[in-house]
Amino acid sequence: MKKLGIDSVRDLLTHFPRRYIDLTNIVDVAHAKIGEVCTIQGKICDIKVKRPRRNLSIIEMGIHDGTGLLMVTIFNQIWLAKKYKIDEEIAVSGKVIFDYGFKKMNNPYIEITEGMPIEAKVLPVHPATEKLSVAIIRNLVKQALHSVFGISDIIPAYIRKKRALVSRGTAINNIHFPLSLTEATRARQRMAYEELLLLELFLMRQARKRSCEGKPTTHTIDGQHLAKLRTSLPFSLTNDQLSAIDGLLRVMGDPYAANHMILGDVGTGKTIVAAHGIAAAIDSGGQAALLAPTEVLAIQHYSTLGKLFEPIGIRCALLTGSISKEDRASILDDLTTGNIDLIIGTHALFENDVVFKNLTLAIIDEQQRFGVNQRAALLNKGSAPDALFLTATPIPRTLALAIFGNLTLGYIREKPNPTTSRETFVLKKSERGIAYDSVKDALARGEQAYVICPLVGVSRTERSKQETEDAQDDDTKFHPDVAIDSMDAFDDENPSAAKDEAAFLQNKVFPEYKVGLLYGSMPSEQKKEVMSDFAAGKIDVLVSTTVIEVGVDVAGATTMVIEDADRFGLSQLHQIRGRVGRGDKASKVYLISASKSEEAIYRLKALERSDDGFELAEYDLALRREGDVLGNRQSGVSALKLVNIIRDAEVIEWAHEDACDIINRDAELASPEHRALRRELGIVFKDEAASFGG
Repeated sequence: MKKLGIDSVRDLLTHFPRRYIDLTNIVDVAHAKIGEVCTIQGKICDIKVKRPRRNLSIIEMGIHDGTGLLMVTIFNQIWLAKKYKIDEEIAVSGKVIFDYGFKKMNNPYIEITEGMPIEAKVLPVHPATEKLSVAIIRNLVKQALHSVFGISDIIPAYIRKKRALVSRGTAINNIHFPLSLTEATRARQRMAYEELLLLELFLMRQARKRSCEGKPTTHTIDGQHLAKLRTSLPFSLTNDQLSAIDGLLRVMGDPYAANHMILGDVGTGKTIVAAHGIAAAIDSGGQAALLAPTEVLAIQHYSTLGKLFEPIGIRCALLTGSISKEDRASILDDLTTGNIDLIIGTHALFENDVVFKNLTLAIIDEQQRFGVNQRAALLNKGSAPDALFLTATPIPRTLALAIFGNLTLGYIREKPNPTTSRETFVLKKSERGIAYDSVKDALARGEQAYVICPLVGVSRTERSKQETEDAQDDDTKFHPDVAIDSMDAFDDENPSAAKDEAAFLQNKVFPEYKVGLLYGSMPSEQKKEVMSDFAAGKIDVLVSTTVIEVGVDVAGATTMVIEDADRFGLSQLHQIRGRVGRGDKASKVYLISASKSEEAIYRLKALERSDDGFELAEYDLALRREGDVLGNRQSGVSALKLVNIIRDAEVIEWAHEDACDIINRDAELASPEHRALRRELGIVFKDEAASFGG
């Protein structure tokens, strides 16, 4: 149970089904449509066990329902051969494919229906483990429901009536054991609303607390540093940038702590907007901090902003984990005495000895990379500083407002170089040569290229073996929810394997050009040297992990090859490909995939169809089952288990509107109708328990 994160009855009751088997809507084999997911009920007429190669076992079962034969294939679950018997009646649910003359399902969900109670027509399928079956979990949940019979509701009656929500007890019972899919849908909607309302209340209370406990700064928005910055820019700003700057300065000029987010597609120039906020903070006698998720990005920000700020008298410093003790001590001393106006850094900024004289603006770049508590750690270093969040993973405005609480928003859609074209192509592993030929053509024109290797911590030989295995039984592996959206998911700490990859490309593919290497655990000085050489054109092909995902800006790079592309989320792939096409030359991106899954390839081809980050982000988010959009896993805050921020748009807006109303009426949740909500907040969000007095 602990492996599933279940330590209490509460955990068990919020271990929701991931899907349902609807036995009221059985499709017979003859009418089952190829490519569609359905449920088929019949008798087992044949069971065979095969071992085609080492580490691969296959069970093949024939299911007959009187109208035809369905073949079921199960990979690497050999123990199931003893569980099922000839002539036993079962129901299977999965996607129907056509293979070798038969309708077939690979790794479907299977339920023995022989002897099943008549009323059990909709079966919940809870997430399970090898040693803890769906049936066992189902029985445990049933017992837990008996133990909480008559549970009180935390949502006030006036809200339940307004939103036509079923009671909490009814919802918990029906989400686990519905009599129909309609019942399950209404129950899920109620529980999703509850998750969202709690999150909205938490975020709004956190923002309110920050303003009330500290002394916000009313920033000067027409000072000398800001004026000098505007007149010294070596380029023109887009209309969207100008609008975003106006919006940022407007909230910074208000007499309360700003909570502002700028959402902009890759390459739209969010950093220069933030620069105007920094200048305003310095004009107001304050300091600014810019937090970046990677050292490479922090270094680039320091280089870019340093060139802009030095001529106008704004003093900058860089603080990362690789800074020497002597330099660190000097920087921290200057920061405390106010001799540094802007400090740019990574997680090193969280350390207790990082003390500001007067922090009035905290900027968090790629904010989704940081947890709730991490962002709070930086904001707590000032007395209610203004907070500016930057993200290149945009979502629709109304949903952003709802998901992130009481934020003000600025959008940047217009790119500084709108005429630069970028094409994306999805290629099979066997077509990798097409991508390499394109790289060679670009290099011959004097341009540069990236080769992104997400599995750079695994040797080329091991990766090839894994790709082969993935391709052979890929239908058992793919689901859009498991697309990795974090560089931390990959082993980036094996320099020998990284060197092996770069050496292969240097010796076998691009022998006449210079191939460089960049990875996360590389010493800081080496990273600086590699990026400097690449920017100067001394390196032609840069082999890199996703450490270059955000912010890296080399105008000469026009071509990119991304290996194992199906292992990433679409938004992350869009950010990675944003490293090319930043100059005035057309660019090309090649996504290499060994997957044979139609869903996986169709998903990747969305990047061929669109170069609009807003559109791709919405499509990517629509595929996700939970709303872990705040970096919650990093901070220990429970993820939204039921919410899909596209499908549940209306419910999100309800929760946002109702949370605003509650906070305005009763911020401390002290009235009798809100006390249950207050108690629940203290349980779900530990930080709230203290603020409520326990």
